[in-house]
Amino acid sequence: MLLERVLGDGAQQLRQRRVERRIATCGLRVRKTLEAFDWAFQKNLNRAVIEGLATLGFVDDREDLLITGKNGTGKSHILQALALRACEREIQVRYTRCVDLIDDLYAGLADQTYEARQRRWARAEWLVIDDVGLGQLRRRDDEPTAAHMLFNLLDRRHEQAATALTSNIKLSEWGKYLGDATLAAAILDRFAMTSIRIDIDGPSYRDHLAKQRAKDHGIVDDAT
Repeated sequence: MLLERVLGDGAQQLRQRRVERRIATCGLRVRKTLEAFDWAFQKNLNRAVIEGLATLGFVDDREDLLITGKNGTGKSHILQALALRACEREIQVRYTRCVDLIDDLYAGLADQTYEARQRRWARAEWLVIDDVGLGQLRRRDDEPTAAHMLFNLLDRRHEQAATALTSNIKLSEWGKYLGDATLAAAILDRFAMTSIRIDIDGPSYRDHLAKQRAKDHGIVDDAT
């Protein structure tokens, strides 16, 4: 019994080290959890749906996930918490902000590693692309658009592996943001075939916290 317990403890420690390594290398900068999400504040969000996603069955089924909503509504918190759950389940996750992904691919054009970088992003069992619409995308006239590069990446993954996206802008604005309305529409068309869509229609939690901090310091907002 003692030997079995020792072996069991050793196996658990090895697994925990693997999980920690996945978390450290997947791209997450902070560890968000669903347990820390303020469900009472975001009243229009269906908690049961999000907790259902936390089983990660959609990743196993190679379904995509698209979460939209205004800034501060909890999109990134939810997606980062799901990514953490995936790491704990030893799923190979890669997390990135959209602007960082596009910057990485542009760097590949500059140093002739574009194709290798595309393959690395495409290999992830679950690719999480946060904040489409947030941050300035750079481009020179002689370079492909962000829409072109993102379409190529998602086309590689289509029906082969799960991808998740969040966006704080309207889907109709993706073409302007990504630099090509036709390819942006193609991206969304592919996602419509295989994605779970969640729109968070609610107030900004960051604004709420800022007002609370101001109140705690005796600062009164005349607008309220």
